[in-house]
Amino acid sequence: MASQQDQTPNPAHIFTLHRYFIWADRMRWHFDRVLEQGQAGNPNWEVETRLYMSYWYGGLYVVIEGWQELGLKDETVEKLLESPNVSLLRRFRNGSFHFQRDYDDPRFLDLIVKGKNIVEWIRSLRQAYSEFFLKWFGGRERATKQEKDQKP
Repeated sequence: MASQQDQTPNPAHIFTLHRYFIWADRMRWHFDRVLEQGQAGNPNWEVETRLYMSYWYGGLYVVIEGWQELGLKDETVEKLLESPNVSLLRRFRNGSFHFQRDYDDPRFLDLIVKGKNIVEWIRSLRQAYSEFFLKWFGGRERATKQEKDQKP
């Protein structure tokens, strides 16, 4: 019996993965807005930056899990997923979404302290996923148009 990764991914599953990407990316958008506004005049700046960063990073790890489960392939994404940052991001997600008794639990700090160019890596991974989905949806749109053009 072939494993899920040996099969061509079901388009419906890619649509579902895209939903998780959109959710994570919306948290990135909020995170970037809070960063742009800066601390001046925002007494909740630190809380909001941690909040949106945690939800963005955690959501992005869900996209990694789905990507791997579906066996999707893209050269740029695959290269980025070779990074040891993937494991650190998984631990960060786990720390964010499973109660930790210690405020500065290592799951949070390790990503920042041990991660290699973590901010650049996360933004590059987000961009690679975005480009993958844009190409994938563009290819589906072209295929649908060709099918319509071929019908009598």
